[in-house]
Amino acid sequence: MKGATCQGSCRSLLKSDHYKLAIDITLLLRHLPKHLLLIILIAGCATSPQEPQDPLHTKSRIDSLINPLIQTGQLNGISVGVIKDGVVGSVSTFGWRNVENDLPLTESSVMYGASLTKTAVAFVVMQLVDEGLLDLDESIESLLPKPLPMYEDYGDLEGDDRWKELTMRTLLTHTTGFANFRWLSDDGKLRFYRDPGSKYGYSGEGFYILQLVLEEGLNLDLGLEMQRRVFDRFGMPNTSMSWRPDFAEHLADGYRNDGSFEPHDERSSVSAAGSMDTTPRDQANMWAGIVRGEGLSDAARNELVRPQFPILSLHQFPSLMDEIGEDNERINLSAGLGLVTFEGRSGPAWFKGGHNEWTGNFVVCLEEGKRCVVLMANDVRAERFFPQIVEAILGETDIPWNWEYDWFEGSR
Repeated sequence: MKGATCQGSCRSLLKSDHYKLAIDITLLLRHLPKHLLLIILIAGCATSPQEPQDPLHTKSRIDSLINPLIQTGQLNGISVGVIKDGVVGSVSTFGWRNVENDLPLTESSVMYGASLTKTAVAFVVMQLVDEGLLDLDESIESLLPKPLPMYEDYGDLEGDDRWKELTMRTLLTHTTGFANFRWLSDDGKLRFYRDPGSKYGYSGEGFYILQLVLEEGLNLDLGLEMQRRVFDRFGMPNTSMSWRPDFAEHLADGYRNDGSFEPHDERSSVSAAGSMDTTPRDQANMWAGIVRGEGLSDAARNELVRPQFPILSLHQFPSLMDEIGEDNERINLSAGLGLVTFEGRSGPAWFKGGHNEWTGNFVVCLEEGKRCVVLMANDVRAERFFPQIVEAILGETDIPWNWEYDWFEGSR
């Protein structure tokens, strides 16, 4: 303060206990050994990997990661949504929705949501639980107007009463005992490979049955319920469970692992397993709403993301694999309802992927700070860069990348 003119609040500071404390600390630091002082300074400057980074710094890191991939043709199109405190902070898009016609990918480009649909469906189910219309542990036998094998698509289960053990919980946690899809079986028939509720095994077939229960048992139109309960609620004007003609001029076409073109198909029928067409902006809005729990009771929101059933498998696919993942127990890798939970460095977290041969989507949310990253790509090659992008935004998280993607060889 020497040589300075001190007035008003400055005089108050000089007289305050805070200023005296500052002098005491300064004197203390002068007498500390240099090596100890260095340790204190380093500790004071260090930040936890889970601390939110400056938004401009984060954007710069994302740009520096993705732009070279676009420029060198390693990746054609990707969007990155960032959520903090349950609020969308930014939606950035890179590359092209159609390379051949030089059409840029924007936050309004219509992309395939794939299995991100499943979490949105689970959200609807939990609203129905809140309303007393569903019990997660009630057998579907009591919900359907006739036995499951009497429906045309489920005659393969005739004579196997294990279908009566299916509940909304087993369907949502992928513990049905079915393969992912029946057409993956040699004979193309639906069958139980395991007893329901005995082991995790990802299954789109389970979500087909869930949709049947909602439509036949509760007389609901799933497409309309999704529109009313999710898309309208979260401000998603360019999202639908089935094809809309106005999507045509904004479509993002797909690109396979070899970079070859795949046109965006028109899904005319609603599928709980994955028929959602959507946009990067709409998806960011949806996941912000889900992480906030908007539209759900606290109990229902907590149930959605609670670890429900341990996941033991080394990889997610093939879905019936028996090989054990050695690290799964450490992070408490578990099935939630229509999503996967784990215990990361910042505490409870959860994620959901969506994939086909020309689509790569991935969402991860940390409960601490309600922070999420929403990745959508119309180029499946983008998935190989997801770990770097997420780390640039959230820091180290313990996401089980090698469970989600069997090609991943990095260290957790």
